[in-house]
Amino acid sequence: MQLVVLGLNHKTAPVEVRECFAFSEEQIKQSLHHLKEYEEISECVILSTCNRTELYAVVEDAAEAMPVLIDFWRKGAMTGDTPVDEFLFYHTEEQAIRHLFRVASSLDSLVVGEGQILSQVKKAYSLARSTGNTSTVLNTLFHRAIAVGKRVRTETRIAYNAVSVSYAAVELAKKLLGDLAQAKVLLLGAGEMSELTARHLVASGVRTVFVSNRNLERARQLADKFRGFAVPFEDFMKSAEEADIVITSTGAPHYIIQAWDVAHLMPKRQGRPIIFIDIAVPRDVEPEVAAIAGVNLYNIDDLEAVAEANMRGREKEARAAEVIIDEELAELVAKFRYLAFRPTLAGLRDKVERIRQRELKRALAKLPEATAEERKILENLSKMLVRKIMRDPIIRITEAAGTDKEAYLLDAARSLFKLDDIGEEVSSEKKQTCRRYARQ
Repeated sequence: MQLVVLGLNHKTAPVEVRECFAFSEEQIKQSLHHLKEYEEISECVILSTCNRTELYAVVEDAAEAMPVLIDFWRKGAMTGDTPVDEFLFYHTEEQAIRHLFRVASSLDSLVVGEGQILSQVKKAYSLARSTGNTSTVLNTLFHRAIAVGKRVRTETRIAYNAVSVSYAAVELAKKLLGDLAQAKVLLLGAGEMSELTARHLVASGVRTVFVSNRNLERARQLADKFRGFAVPFEDFMKSAEEADIVITSTGAPHYIIQAWDVAHLMPKRQGRPIIFIDIAVPRDVEPEVAAIAGVNLYNIDDLEAVAEANMRGREKEARAAEVIIDEELAELVAKFRYLAFRPTLAGLRDKVERIRQRELKRALAKLPEATAEERKILENLSKMLVRKIMRDPIIRITEAAGTDKEAYLLDAARSLFKLDDIGEEVSSEKKQTCRRYARQ
């Protein structure tokens, strides 16, 4: 079995491609259910965020599984005729483990050090586990990845004054408008991203915040935290007439602000320009909005300048985090290597133990006068003999883990000790019993 990850992220694909692969929670559940039908895939987890969509899987053969995974990828995405293969990355084994560790540690994030990705990794794993799509390998991998993410945040200052995507959006607004004290801001969406954005806005001096969401009560709850104003979702364009900045981060699968909406909006603003900052994936604002006079439109990829500055300030902490990842990777690889030959060693130990117990029982039957102390001595003797005889074979097999000799030695052990002959011990005893009855 091999571990693989197939996906795309902000480094390999622009937002217009990423949004084609953005999965809602319900779509992830449906996809996980569908993936159970693929014989080539024994375990899988789907991680989908605004900056990445990745499929982690345990497969029989990585090379043979790749076209199967890409086929699933194409069927699940709304790409039309757009070729997507050039945007995908494919990692196997240690590379796949390292990639997930870096993701969970926020080293692979658009904004290094942001805190949302770790909870998103947890959620993705929890969802796959609840649908029965994970087992030993991915359970082990994701538990360790989550632990690595926590360790990096605890042992380094990678998250110290961490810059989030929402913070970067506000920094972009400050760069465009300067002082935000007089700016009026409209937030579309009332989720975690919107709340973080609102906090940064208020901290930067914004006094007027409008919040609009399909669930009006959630909009009210968020607006109340910042002395803002809740706006019914069907009326948000009226608030846009007053706003200087519109920041969108909804989970809508389609554009909620279209070009014709903004074209009708601009005359009502009497020449005042407006800034749209779209940090949603899929995007909330139709790209054609950018062509309308007086409008400045930015999407999540436009935040990269802020992200690069963030990365430069965290290079030292990132190096420290990479050291932690190297340590954790070595430990997990060793554990996975043991998992690969554990069934053979377990079968070998079980068989030898059955033989030991059977032969000890026969010997003790011939020594009816043996005392409890003498029986204990014979028990210990048999255990020590087995342990010392098996020591070298087990060491040799263990040392071969991960090398080109691993498969050869595992096959040899199973053949020499007849570990694949189910019921061999029982059938042997039955033959001896039949012979005794025949003699009688």
